[in-house]
Amino acid sequence: MRRRSFILRGASALALAPGALAAAEREYSTDVRIHDPVMIRERDTYYLFGTGRGIAAFSSRDLRSWKKEPPVFDQPPAWTAQVVPDFRGRFWAPDIALHDGIYYLYYCVSTGGKITSAIGVATNKTLDRRSADYRWVDHGMVVQSIPYRDLWNAIDPQLVVAADGTPWLAFGSFWAGLRLARLAPDRLRLAEPQQWRALAKRERSVLIDDAEPEPASIEAPFIFRKGDYYYLFVSWDHCCRGVNSDYKVAVGRARDITGPYVDADDERMDKGGGTVLIAGNASWPGIGHNSVYTFEGRDWFVAHAYDAADRGWSKLKVLELTWNADGWPTLAPIPTLSSGD
Repeated sequence: MRRRSFILRGASALALAPGALAAAEREYSTDVRIHDPVMIRERDTYYLFGTGRGIAAFSSRDLRSWKKEPPVFDQPPAWTAQVVPDFRGRFWAPDIALHDGIYYLYYCVSTGGKITSAIGVATNKTLDRRSADYRWVDHGMVVQSIPYRDLWNAIDPQLVVAADGTPWLAFGSFWAGLRLARLAPDRLRLAEPQQWRALAKRERSVLIDDAEPEPASIEAPFIFRKGDYYYLFVSWDHCCRGVNSDYKVAVGRARDITGPYVDADDERMDKGGGTVLIAGNASWPGIGHNSVYTFEGRDWFVAHAYDAADRGWSKLKVLELTWNADGWPTLAPIPTLSSGD
C-alpha cells in the first residue's frame, strides 16, 4: 500500500541531488486531509481551500498531487471575536471565485451546534504567493445568524452568479434549511433592498425548540449552471464523525437561480425533495460537502470523504461528473478501496 505519490517540477528525478529529491517527494501528496474543499485555477496551478485554522490551502499542477500552502489568515480578523466569543481561528467551509480580476474568498465563523455564526469575505489580486500582488484584504461580515432571531445558520457560503450577471450567496444550515440572498454588485455585502429565497429543506416540526439544529440535517449548498438549468447540490445527514459519518449528496435543478429546485421525481427541494447522487460505503462511510467545476471541458465533483482504512480521516475526493440523457448528473460509485491502494 502506498499512501503518497509525487510530482517533480523544474528538473527530472535523475537530475536532482538526493537531498533535493527527498524534499520534493515530501512536498506533494495525493493523500490530502481536508474538510469542505473548494477549488479554482489560476494559470497553470489549481488552488484548493478548506476548513482549517486560518483557512487551509493547497496547490497542484495536475488535480492529483497537492502541496500544502500556508493558511490564508495568520490571525483572525478582529470582527470575528465579536460574533463568536473566544474564536480561535478555525474557519469553516470557504468558497473561492474570480470576478473582474479579483479573487473573492468567502468563509464562515461559527459555534458548533448553534446559530451563532457569520459569513465574511476577503479578496486578493492573485493566489500565487510568489507574486508582489499577493495580499489578502478582509472586508468583514456579509451576513450573520443569531439564535432565536433566525432559523437558518450563516455557514457554508457559495457565491453563484445568475445568467444575467446578478451575484447571489447560497448558504446554510440544518434548522429550517438553505437560503439564497442577493449580493450587491461589489459582492462584499447584501443588496438593498434585501432579497432572500429558501432553497431546500428537510422535514422539521415547528414545535421543536429553535435552539435545536435537528432534525433537518441539510447543509453545504452548491449551485452549478449547466445548459438550461441550475443544479443545486446539498449535503444530507452528518459529517465529522469519522467512520460513523453518514454524509451523502442530493441534487435538484431549476430553470431560474431562485428556484424552485425539483428532484428527478419532480419533488420540490424546499418541501423536502432531493435525489441522492452519491452516498458512502464500507470503505468510505460518508462523502459530502461538494463543489463542482469545469476544467478543460470536463466537469469535476470535488468533495471530502471519510477513510475507514485510516482512522476515519477526512480525505479529498475529485471525481469526474457526467450527465445522463435526461440532463441529470451522474457519478460512478465511490471506490471501495482505501485511499492508498
